[in-house]
Amino acid sequence: MSPSSPVPDRLRLPFHFDVARLQEELARLPPEAWVPHFNKREYEGEWSGVPLRSVGGVEGGIYPDPTGRERYADTPLLARHPVFREVLTAFQCPIGSARLLKLAAGARIREHTDYNLGFEDGEVRLHVPIVTHPDVAFFLSGQRVVLRPGECWYLDFNRPHRVENPTSTDRVHLVMDCVVDDWLRAVFADAVAKQAREASDAA
Repeated sequence: MSPSSPVPDRLRLPFHFDVARLQEELARLPPEAWVPHFNKREYEGEWSGVPLRSVGGVEGGIYPDPTGRERYADTPLLARHPVFREVLTAFQCPIGSARLLKLAAGARIREHTDYNLGFEDGEVRLHVPIVTHPDVAFFLSGQRVVLRPGECWYLDFNRPHRVENPTSTDRVHLVMDCVVDDWLRAVFADAVAKQAREASDAA
């Protein structure tokens, strides 16, 4: 089932995860689990990740496989963190990369685009905020999107986007790249219909 209306470039999906449990799980990670993000041209300050699913299931591997020869698989770290596994299990569609991404206090991600990550491309990148701050500012196509802990958001990363963290709080999201199959199309259809109803009620 496909959405009857076009999918917007930002859409909150009908999931909500237990923030306290996610934050407790996050606190269990050892400092050495965090790997600096490989695209250093796109950020200032500290931007790092912990892979939960990686190419070949390699722990600490946040690099994609440009040849496409190896499949994404769960890392050993994911097996040790059941709350993160619960989040991934909620998505009944194929998941490629899954990782925790941390934008440290005072850091920023410069405006850029990530290609072929829109709904129409057949693969979407979903964000579940775990730790954030009201003053962390995420901009998509020049417009701010407020992403609250425990929510799940689709954002069309084919469009220009940037993030600023002027706070003293490290911002951490769980980020998944999901294949758009029939199950996920139905989820999007429900979310688009709900957003339309809410917009109508607010008018």
